[in-house]
Amino acid sequence: MKQILLGAAAFAAATAYPVFGFAQSGITAGGAIDIGKREYFYSCAVCHGNAGKGDGPLVELLRKTPTDLTTIQKNNGGVFPFDRLYAVIDGREVLSAHGPREMPVWGDQFRVDAAELGRGFPLSPQNAESLGRGRIIALIGYIYTLQSK
Repeated sequence: MKQILLGAAAFAAATAYPVFGFAQSGITAGGAIDIGKREYFYSCAVCHGNAGKGDGPLVELLRKTPTDLTTIQKNNGGVFPFDRLYAVIDGREVLSAHGPREMPVWGDQFRVDAAELGRGFPLSPQNAESLGRGRIIALIGYIYTLQSK
């Protein structure tokens, strides 16, 4: 009975995903993958919201309201601060003037996930690092598309 219920739940999730998750999955209608969008919806939207306004479903559980990602460029004199975003997302550069980190460090997670992708294949630590960097760069590219005009 338990297996039947698990199977039914898996089937329901699999059939609902194309309807509800397709637009947010990072897969376009043509089947292309937008890696940055995929990373955003899997790692960021839960706090920053689908549109990047800082209104994700976990907001009520956080001590500090997440940043409205749509105003980053506007709040930086019209310049999109790629390097600053990279440092914040990667997490290895601690900015002591800003106090303790409120946002999770994603750089380590992206590198670990990249290492997992390499199972059974020759993936050196340098390659995992490169894949992690690529994912962060794609994510920043997607965040750029969220900027208000």
